[in-house]
Amino acid sequence: MATRDPTARQNSVMTRTLHLRISGRVQGVGYRDALRREAQSHEISGWVRNCRDGTVEAVVQGGPEALERILAWAGRGPPAARVSEVSAPEASDEFDRPYIGFDILPTP
Repeated sequence: MATRDPTARQNSVMTRTLHLRISGRVQGVGYRDALRREAQSHEISGWVRNCRDGTVEAVVQGGPEALERILAWAGRGPPAARVSEVSAPEASDEFDRPYIGFDILPTP
């Protein structure tokens, strides 16, 4: 497998960054690990974490097709999840920056 420059995708005009908030039964069901695997399979960078209010928060960055796929997946989640809503506005402020890799962050 060829090694790519991770900044090449981030510098693309087509790259977008979305700030997700996923509601429903999304904690304690493997949602974060599954989202990370799904993001990595579509070459999406960013992060995911649980929030104290029971939601899952994520920042996802990639091309339009990859983001479309991750948003569709986020609406389903892993088998044990029951997603009721996914909010996905464009990222702003401190979340609108280049990301490399996909991390699971601690609960804030």
